[in-house]
Amino acid sequence: MTTTPEAATPATAMPATATPGTAMPTTATPGTAGCESGKTSITQPGAGGTAVPAQRRPLPPVEQIRPGLWSVPVPLPVRRPPYTLVYVFETPVGPYLVDAGWDHDEGYEALVAGLATIGLSIADVRGILLTHGHPDHLGLAHRIRSASGAWIALHPLDAAALHRPQLPRPRELTALLAAAGVPDDVASGLLAGGPLVIARPRPPDLLISDSDRLDVPGWSLHALWTPGHSPGHLCFWESEHRLLLSGDHVLPSTVVTTPLPDQTVPDPFGDYLRSLARLRGLAATQVLPAHERPFTGLEARLLALEACHRGRMTQLVDGLRAGVNTVWELAALVGWHRPFADLSGRAVQIAVQDTVSYLAALVATGVARVERGTPDRWRLVTL
Repeated sequence: MTTTPEAATPATAMPATATPGTAMPTTATPGTAGCESGKTSITQPGAGGTAVPAQRRPLPPVEQIRPGLWSVPVPLPVRRPPYTLVYVFETPVGPYLVDAGWDHDEGYEALVAGLATIGLSIADVRGILLTHGHPDHLGLAHRIRSASGAWIALHPLDAAALHRPQLPRPRELTALLAAAGVPDDVASGLLAGGPLVIARPRPPDLLISDSDRLDVPGWSLHALWTPGHSPGHLCFWESEHRLLLSGDHVLPSTVVTTPLPDQTVPDPFGDYLRSLARLRGLAATQVLPAHERPFTGLEARLLALEACHRGRMTQLVDGLRAGVNTVWELAALVGWHRPFADLSGRAVQIAVQDTVSYLAALVATGVARVERGTPDRWRLVTL
C-alpha cells in the first residue's frame, strides 16, 4: 500500500490492503449557489417502474483524455443521467476500466464498440475498478468478467450493501412518506409507480480500502474513500498526472443525493460534506466524473457544492426556527433545482429523502432533534 501524500487522512481509515472479496435550482435561490440540478440514486424510471429511455441526444464520442487514457460513454436505460463514462487505462498487459455501466444489451454493445474504436477488445480487459456499487456503475462488470476473466474491485462497505435495494421498497417508502407528513394524495401517486427492478449483483473479487495503491501497470492510481453518495464510494487519484476520477462524488453541474440515514450510516450527508473537504487542496489538473463531462476547477466546484448544501441547511434551520416541523413542510422551503411546488414524481420523493438526510445531519451536530410519530416532528435544540 502506498498513501498519496496529497490526500488528507479521513477520520476513520479502512484497512490498507486489498483482500479477496467475500461476502438543484436553475435560477439562483439565496443561500443555494451551485445547486444547478439534482441527480437521484437511480433516476427517473418510467411508468410502472420500467426503465424507459427518453428521446436522447447523441452520445458524446469516445475521447482521449491523455495518451493511454480514454473515456467511453455507455448509455443508460433511464432518463437521467443518459450515460455513464467508463474510463479506460491502457497498460502493457491490457486495459483496466473504471466503472462499467448499466447491465443491458445496448450499454454492452456501446462499450464493446468504444473499446474497438481504441483498438481494444472486451476480452482484453484485466481489471474493473468500481467507484461504487450502484447499478449504473457496477451493472456490466460481471458480463465483462465473463468475457475476459477480469477481476472486479469495490470498497468493502459497498460490497456489504449489494444485497440491499438502492431505493426504498414499497413498504419502506410508505413508512417514509407517512413519517415525513406527505399528503395522502401525493403519497398515493408516488407509491403507484412501483420499483425499478434490478438484478441482484454478485460480490466483487477484490476489496479496495482507503489509500490503497492500485495494481494498474504504468499508472500511479490510489484509492480515496469518499463516503456520502454511497457508504463505500471511492475516488481514484492518479498522482503522476494529477487526475481525479471522481465517480459520482463530484460532478461538474449536478448535485447528487445521499441515501436515507439508517442504523448503519446515521449521517450520510455529514459523511458527504466531510468527503468533499477531503479533496480540498488536491490541485487536480482535470476531474474525470462518471457522468456529464471531464472538467477543470476542482476547488471552485467543491466550494460551490458546499455552499449549495450549507445554504439548504440554513433554509431548514430558518424553517425550524419559524415553527415548521414536518419534513414535507420543510422540504417546501428548500432551494431545489426548481421550485418545490413544480416538482413531480420521483423528484418529489428525492426532495423528501434529501430533506431527511439534511435534518439527520442537523441532529448529528446537535442543532436539531426529532420526536418520532406520524408524522415525525423536528425541532431546534434549545440550550
